[in-house]
Formats: sequence, structure tokens, C-alpha cells
Amino acid sequence: MVRPAIVAEKMGIPSVVVAATSFLPLCYKLSKIEGFPDLRVAEYPGTISVDPESVIRENLEKMTIGQIIDALTKDAKRGPAPTSQRDEAAGANGALLLTGSYGEITASFQANGLTDGLAIAPPTLERIEEFLRYTDRAPRDEIAVLPPANLRATPHNIAANAIMAGCRPEHMPILIAAVEAIADPLFDLEQIGTTGGLNPFLLVNGPIVKQLGIEYGVSLVSRGPNPAIGRALGLIVRNIAGYRPAEQYMGTFGYILPFVLAEDEDGSPWEPFHVARGFDRGKSTVTAGATWNWGFQAFPSGDDPKGLLDIICREVVKHVNLNIVCLQGHLQMMTVLINPSVAQRIASGGYSKQAAEKYLDENSRVKIEDVSFETRYGNADGGFQTIRGLIDVGWNTPRQWAELSPSDSVPALGYPNMVHIVVCGDPTRNKAMTLSGAYTRPAIKEIGLPKNWDQLIAQRGRS
Repeated sequence: MVRPAIVAEKMGIPSVVVAATSFLPLCYKLSKIEGFPDLRVAEYPGTISVDPESVIRENLEKMTIGQIIDALTKDAKRGPAPTSQRDEAAGANGALLLTGSYGEITASFQANGLTDGLAIAPPTLERIEEFLRYTDRAPRDEIAVLPPANLRATPHNIAANAIMAGCRPEHMPILIAAVEAIADPLFDLEQIGTTGGLNPFLLVNGPIVKQLGIEYGVSLVSRGPNPAIGRALGLIVRNIAGYRPAEQYMGTFGYILPFVLAEDEDGSPWEPFHVARGFDRGKSTVTAGATWNWGFQAFPSGDDPKGLLDIICREVVKHVNLNIVCLQGHLQMMTVLINPSVAQRIASGGYSKQAAEKYLDENSRVKIEDVSFETRYGNADGGFQTIRGLIDVGWNTPRQWAELSPSDSVPALGYPNMVHIVVCGDPTRNKAMTLSGAYTRPAIKEIGLPKNWDQLIAQRGRS
């Protein structure tokens, strides 16, 4: 609620943000970024979503209400309260070393919060210049302004983060397009700091996949250049967008490193992901998405195409957050990874990719009573016992759900066109995995290649 409070203050309406202790650094940093460093903030020292009423009253009376009154009545300089937790989160530990030994430079980068805690390759000017050869954009061209820090992403600082992550120079076009994708309003970068722990990921399509050896088969996210490119995305989100864990990046249990996928376009029985979205097959694209789950995969088995789709429907339901469905409506995504053998068997039943996605949309279903249970006991706001109650307070719950009985079933994702199939993974196995996310939609961008791309790639191949 920081931004609404700032808007109110600018309108002349005195406001106080009430925040849990762990959110205080976020409040002060975000208010500074938004140009209002003197934001009034009051602390709630507990977990209001699960605290009993008596504890909530005690915490409010002993601390929060007094801070609210002081903030609104005392003419004192407002700003960060002197807590060790916030001082620790600030991360400003001194000047950044750009010369010295490898150990000294990397220690300086870590002390200033510029790394993900892993070892880095120092981004020397010589290395940056090598990376810049792989784009026709000028070093200081503005690719995008990335919130919440609102810093300019340029080829120069994209290259620096790519070097730190262990990328190769020829990865630059992918990363520039990735920055354009996460800056797209569809991706909604400002929302990925949610406590749900959204992890960004990239999907690469087109000829560049084979040119650069982007992995699309067995163990794809863990092989080839995929881990380095994913890590570079994470460093860009950290150092240019300004998302640092426990400051703006508020995932309760933290984050895995961003990952990279490529589609198995030869093994797929369907058109590639980017072709289905209007791009020529000969073009290369990168799509940015986000998910809060990674792990178990379903084992679609047998030769009945409909049965294979039905078992994937069950997997979709497992990973849908019904609260998010009701709150965010169409602002969610469900990427379904299907390995080639399963995709081919589904296609043998006459299912196009669009038909398969529609089937998963329509047949991944839950009962209204399950929606009501989740929104009553699994929602931070709490207390909503009926679908009507959700609609009355302005949630994006489909209005027709209010007329249904508890035993009626509805699509778990709420709205059509939420499912996006990507064919990848071990072609000899039978697996499907769902990547569920919210506050964001897939954002796809064409990868712009330099005019001498073929020559550069040929030279790299000979080196």
C-alpha cells in the first residue's frame, strides 16, 4: 500500500502505511524511489493474517496505534527507524572496487549486494567491449527502464551482468530481448516482488536455439548455456530493476535462480510457441514468464490421447492458487511443459496445440466449495466464506460463479486462454509439468541480431 499512500500524500491527504516488521525496508526504499522519502510508516510487530484477535489488539495498542498518532501529529523528520534488520538490508557497505585482485573485486561486489551470493566473473571494460560487438545498439542506448528502481537498462550494463553470470558474448541478443520482455506491461515487473515468490524464466524459440546450443532436451534447464543466461536474467532483475531479497524481493521462502527453456521445435507435432503467436518460423524470440512452482512432474501414460490430457488436467489443478484466480482474474499464467513423446501421442488423437490448450483450460476443474474453502482459510485477507463475498469486495472472480451451488464445478483457472503448452524435455520419457504464475502474463519479443551476426557466429566457431 505504499504507492496509494504516496498518491494520497501528494493530494494533500495525510497517510500512514501500516507494515509488518519485515516489510519496513521495502516501504522506505520504495518511497524513496517514488520521490517521497518522508513517507509515514507504522509497524505491526506480528503476523496479522494468523494472529488471534487478542494478539492483534495488544500489538496495535502497544505499538502500532501510537506510531500512527505520532506520524500524523508530530512535526518530526520521517524516515527509516533505526532497526538492525533494515540497516542490514540496506546493503551499502562502501565504495565499489573496480581494480585489484579477483578476490578483492568479487568481495566488493558481494559487499555491495550486486551478486546472488555465488562467485562472479569481474565485468572488465575489455570484456564488456567484446560483448557489445554482438549488438548494433549503442552502449548507452536505453533498452528499457526497469521498475521498481527505475534504472535504465542499456547494452553496457546488460553486458556487465551477463559477464558476471558467466555468459558468452553471443548471448547478448537474447538478453537484450529478455530485458524488453520483462519491461513489457504484460509481464508486469513491478509485481514480481510478491511474497508468493515468483521466479522469472525465459523461453527461447527460433533458429538461434540451435545456433547457440540452447538446450531443449533432457535436463534442459541445467545444461549448456541455459544456466548462465538464466543467472544473467536474475542479476539484471537484481541490479537494474532493483529487486533484492528481503528489500523489494519479498518471497517468504526466497527464490531459485531464474531458468531458461528452449522448445523442441523438431520433436513437437505442433507449430512452435512463437509461430502460434504470429512470428515467422525463421525469426528467433524470447518469452518472459514467471512461476512459483518447480518440481514434480506428472507421468501421462497409455495410448489414449484424451486420457493423457485428463491426467495433465489433474496436474494443472494441483498447482492453481484459487485465491489468485479470484483476485487476479486473467492476470495469471499456466505454462504446461510436455515432452515430445506425450505431445505426439496427444496430437495423434487429432488435437491441435490450440485444441489441447483449450481442453486443459476447460477440463481442469474444481468445485465451488473448494474455492470457498481456499478463500476462507488460505487468503491473507481472510474471512471470505462465499463467492458473493469475493465479488462484493471487488475481486475479479467470475460473476456467474456466485449463482452456482457448492457442488458445481468450474474451470480452475477461471478464465479461458490461460494455458500455454511448450514441448521440450527428454524425448524418451512420458512427463508433463505445470508452471503456475500470477500477476503476470507471458511477454514475447523478437530477438534483434546484429547485421554481421552470421560472420560473428562463424568466427566464434573457429576460435
